[in-house]
Amino acid sequence: MISIPLFLSPEHPCGYLDDERAKSLFVHPSYPVTTSIYSRLIEQGFRRSGDEIYAPRCPHCAACIPVRLPVEKFKPGRSQKRCLSRNIDTRTLVKPAVFEQAHYDMYLRYQAARHTNGSMANSSPDDYLGFLASSWCDTRFVEFTINNELAGVAVIDQFEQAWSAVYTFFEPKFSNFSLGVYAVLWQIEQARLHQKEFLYLGFWIKACKKMAYKIDYQPLQLLINNQWIQMKL
Repeated sequence: MISIPLFLSPEHPCGYLDDERAKSLFVHPSYPVTTSIYSRLIEQGFRRSGDEIYAPRCPHCAACIPVRLPVEKFKPGRSQKRCLSRNIDTRTLVKPAVFEQAHYDMYLRYQAARHTNGSMANSSPDDYLGFLASSWCDTRFVEFTINNELAGVAVIDQFEQAWSAVYTFFEPKFSNFSLGVYAVLWQIEQARLHQKEFLYLGFWIKACKKMAYKIDYQPLQLLINNQWIQMKL
């Protein structure tokens, strides 16, 4: 049993649902987190953004539900099989989570194309790496290349029994390849090959389009009342 200091953020506008107010529970930044400790926290519904570890604790809403996928039980659906076929020649290269100018430039183009009004479209190099990487987590950047051209990057955290999908961004001109979907499918298969039990997919938010897609990966498990249960479709 370990004791971890936590603090509750002030109430602020929700970044996912209009007209909602949000609060988050944070691990105190003075606490010496390790990959092993974070692997236990992610089992309890926490996520990281850079070095910050947080979980939603909203006063009037419980829409953010932590989800994970038992990778051995996953079977791709029809559209996911089409995505795999479309990317049959897409190549991958796993790299350390360090700054590369080509990654950063593509990240800015992705944000400008997909999140025009978002603050991340103006991220500095420090902002970018401070969001995706971590000083204490076992993180990798996975490059996807199409026709020998950098097409996308998936950010993953690796644990002893699981992986966590952190973020994916891609070159807008390759949007027809559905690289967001392909990145998840690749992580599922690689987690299985590395004999991991779960792929953590962050929060499922039914009413938020950019977070609702996670229901497409089944059999999905949801953390409800501190217990992982299988989603009933």
